[in-house]
Amino acid sequence: MSLSRLWQQQGKSEEARKLLAEIYGWFTEGFATQDLREAQALLAVLGPRSA
Repeated sequence: MSLSRLWQQQGKSEEARKLLAEIYGWFTEGFATQDLREAQALLAVLGPRSA
């Protein structure tokens, strides 16, 4: 989360989204936890994948 936020601030939103989406994808449960809710919110801010 911290690295993704830093990259977002540095204008590297696509790299931030890729990193966070890959790690978020590892999870199969626990989506109600604070950490995963924050990750999901940050992914929403970072936007969809670039074409």
